[in-house]
Amino acid sequence: MKAYTIGQIDITDPAAYEAYRKEVMPTITAFGGKFIVRGGTLTKLEGDWPYARAVVIEFPSREAAEGWYRSPAYQKLLPLRLKASRGNFVIVDGAE
Repeated sequence: MKAYTIGQIDITDPAAYEAYRKEVMPTITAFGGKFIVRGGTLTKLEGDWPYARAVVIEFPSREAAEGWYRSPAYQKLLPLRLKASRGNFVIVDGAE
């Protein structure tokens, strides 16, 4: 079953975030992941959504998503994202 990482993000340091963005793609593709949503126009329809950016990455399985997040390659980049942004990040299983 596919799994998705979903991020709600505000970029606080655009230059540092750009450095992260330039390096992250090979870490994702190494685990079979691909971006479904990467920023773009966001229209809030209901409730609270205090973040300017949404990110959704599809992986072939939860194991692949968790493997990517915990991989040495991504863990090396993660401090860049954490320094350059604030937000929430989750993994969720896809529908059958």
